[in-house]
Amino acid sequence: MVFTSTAAHKSVLSGDTQTKSREKHLIKKEPNEDAQDPKKTKLKEHTDYTRWRLFDEKGRQTWHYLENDDNVKDWPQSTADKYFLGLPTNLPILPEPKTSLDSVKNGLEFFQHLQLPPGNWGCEYGGPMFLLPGLVIAWIVTETPIPDGHAIEIKNYLFARQHREDGGWGLHIEGESTVLGTSMNYTALRLLGVSEEDERMIKARGLLHKMGGALNAPHWAKFWLSVLGVCQWEIVNPIPPETWLLPDLAPFSPWRWWIHTRQVFLPMGFIWSKRWSYRLTPLTKQIREELFTQPYESIDWVGNRNSIHERDNYHPKTWLLNAMNWVLVNVYPYFRTESLAEKAEDWSFKLIQMEDKNTDFTNLGSVNGPLNMIACYIREGPDAYSVERHRERLEDYLWVKDEGMLMNGTNGVQCWDTAFVVQSVVGAGIAEDQKWKPMLMKALEFLDDQQIRENVDDQEMCYRQQRKGAWAFSNKDQGYAVSDSMSEALKAVLLLQHTPGFPALLEDQRIYDAVDTLLTYSNASGGCASYEPTRGSERLEMLNTAEVFGRIMIEYDYPECTTAVVTALSLFTRYYPNYRTADIKIFKERAIGYIRRAQFPDGSWYGSWGICFTYAGMFALESLASIGETYVNSEASCEQAKYIEHPDGSQVVQTAWACIALLEAHYPGRARIEKGLRLITGRQQPNGEWLQEGIEGVFNRSCMISYPNYKFIFPIKALGMFAMRYGDDALL
Repeated sequence: MVFTSTAAHKSVLSGDTQTKSREKHLIKKEPNEDAQDPKKTKLKEHTDYTRWRLFDEKGRQTWHYLENDDNVKDWPQSTADKYFLGLPTNLPILPEPKTSLDSVKNGLEFFQHLQLPPGNWGCEYGGPMFLLPGLVIAWIVTETPIPDGHAIEIKNYLFARQHREDGGWGLHIEGESTVLGTSMNYTALRLLGVSEEDERMIKARGLLHKMGGALNAPHWAKFWLSVLGVCQWEIVNPIPPETWLLPDLAPFSPWRWWIHTRQVFLPMGFIWSKRWSYRLTPLTKQIREELFTQPYESIDWVGNRNSIHERDNYHPKTWLLNAMNWVLVNVYPYFRTESLAEKAEDWSFKLIQMEDKNTDFTNLGSVNGPLNMIACYIREGPDAYSVERHRERLEDYLWVKDEGMLMNGTNGVQCWDTAFVVQSVVGAGIAEDQKWKPMLMKALEFLDDQQIRENVDDQEMCYRQQRKGAWAFSNKDQGYAVSDSMSEALKAVLLLQHTPGFPALLEDQRIYDAVDTLLTYSNASGGCASYEPTRGSERLEMLNTAEVFGRIMIEYDYPECTTAVVTALSLFTRYYPNYRTADIKIFKERAIGYIRRAQFPDGSWYGSWGICFTYAGMFALESLASIGETYVNSEASCEQAKYIEHPDGSQVVQTAWACIALLEAHYPGRARIEKGLRLITGRQQPNGEWLQEGIEGVFNRSCMISYPNYKFIFPIKALGMFAMRYGDDALL
């Protein structure tokens, strides 16, 4: 984006000035009409990466492109900016490490330069390839100006992640090409101004046609293409907003669904009910001719509601869902009165407004954010404050790297990564070292600022979980409490505030608030889910309409989340032995019972948020160690975990997780741990960094997502734990 101030660095120091500048750009700039004319638009190859700047305002991260030379001079690029953009950081070569702690210090020497001014660490949170197309479509249909720099770098990222072999795109960056990925990213590139005659587009179109064209796309793609006016709404299986009128006691009422599912299908249902589509333009008319394998006028839209390519059909529709869809298409319209539809739309939009208010239009994630903006555009008009605020807030999801501009899965990982950094340094026994105190102090101040101090308004009405005292995964603007995020942040705060030389920024009552909220997360099984306790039956998966994801309809127990809460409560009890002692004891006993039951017969645990068995094993063994169970006195073991080897071989992050798990379990085979640590130190660069390897995270079983800071956090933790256990000797 372009700063209007002649002193860009002053804008950085003033959040108000920055916000006004951003608003002026977004609101005043006229839409690029050329983007809708397929014969006029030609994007530049790339932007000047030395002109990009990341602005972090209390954990709110936005990227800005400086076109004015004076602004470039007044706002120099930081080391973090250069690192994220793949530019030379010119950080010095460090002394060769001789011991594990030397390696820790070299890693921190590099990593401290990536800490952002508010005290957090930032990074991309990409991987899914269905996010950017939804955003681009939302921009187009709401007549939102797309800055040239954004268009150029989104184009670059999408082409960078195109599969060279077949020309398609997958569900995520390491997934095989699918109709969802290919049809949606092809469409996004056309909307941004890429010619259909580009060789890369010809190859993508050829693959798409080979897979049957967009008629074989899954539900979400058909929905987005209908919003754009490329598909007809008859091809979209029903998303009736009337489900939100069901009584709460109904076993399939939406409030029982997983939070991401219900917050995505809420605006989808509103838009579907309106049957709203963008006006036909020369470009969208041309896209109609490119996405299908038959003349547009001959397509049987209703007859292709259930058409889907096998690669996209990860979770096939059940007989129950097919039967319900048939009734909703063929019978229900005769009974659906205008007043009933209006009542459902009104209540759905009221819930959308509550979501917008409670997150200051940041929204839960990068799917419901663009959808909410479209709903506000339809209901309140293009000049409404809600639409303008959505336009601004969607910038929070964008990230620029050496490959171009991507869309993060959430508005960042700020609290999550910062909490783990603190724990890693404390675990290495060097938190009192004056060298690292400024870095840790800034991190503590950030976590102090980011604690959520109140519950949301109308908590019961909008079906939100208690959150007072919690931390979000990203920042408090987004404001969704997550069991493991608040647990890891609480642990980081407790550890630092009980380390000599660090102040108690959070008084006891704020600590108690966090524990009170954590204690609401226990499920009937004793385990813990993510955003809220499980509210519905697993049978609701029979109504999973997304097709490309599994296990998305309800919250589930997770060893990772359960462990995070158990270890946080164990640490809390060490410092506060008299607060809710009986409640905590019962909670932990039930949680550990779940951890034991969740272990597979081969000794492993399945990870749902990291890849995969090494991740869950690390957490599970940490929870057992927190109550005194180790390799010597516990029946639990992860030695026999089975996993699929990465095509590139052993990975630094997964190796660190495995070493941490064995160290937590007090596994007696020191030589095996050292072998893993030697791999980690062997891949550390002379300047202290570790290079990016395979993707680290996963969600909904089928979609991978990136956690690039893990390559610093967990190697540092593993090496530090080893030094504390065995002494700071040279690795054998």
